[in-house]
Amino acid sequence: MTFRLRDATLADLPAITEIYRDSVLNGTASYEIVPPGEAEMMSRFEGIRSKGYPYIAAEGEGGALLGYAYASAFRTRPAYRWLVEDSIYLAPEARGQGIGRALLKELLVRCEALGFRQMVAVIGGASAASVALHRGLGFELTGTLKGTGFKHGKWLDTVLMQAALGEGAATAPDRNAYPGSLFAE
Repeated sequence: MTFRLRDATLADLPAITEIYRDSVLNGTASYEIVPPGEAEMMSRFEGIRSKGYPYIAAEGEGGALLGYAYASAFRTRPAYRWLVEDSIYLAPEARGQGIGRALLKELLVRCEALGFRQMVAVIGGASAASVALHRGLGFELTGTLKGTGFKHGKWLDTVLMQAALGEGAATAPDRNAYPGSLFAE
């Protein structure tokens, strides 16, 4: 499947909303039960982009959106500002085509360039495909939270994985890098 990566735009929101809707209704990547509408997805998109986090789209032939990925704050306390959480969602027809890997790889590159030092994956439903994707790009398993979500009539585990960016925790972060400006100290 041919695709290209680019920054997501407001024009992508109808497709982003539909991809996420499918994930909410049919998957376990999100623990939401009711899919949010386009207005809510726009608010989320603008909240992420307004803070300077990367939000990437995978566009197929003919301009169809095949998936998207973004980084966002793991927690909003200032000491967490060097850590980002990744999120990746793919259209059903795009799964298993290497698009998720390309999106995550690009997200890792962009987050490291911004000065982030760690990325965490919070994998709902302990998805084997998502765990394999993250492991293949250097993430390590850091824990499993048992029975944290109830969806589709069953209890779901949440897997936590983590990857160091750049020097990770080996050195102090550059306070002049982008994450240093996220919160006042």
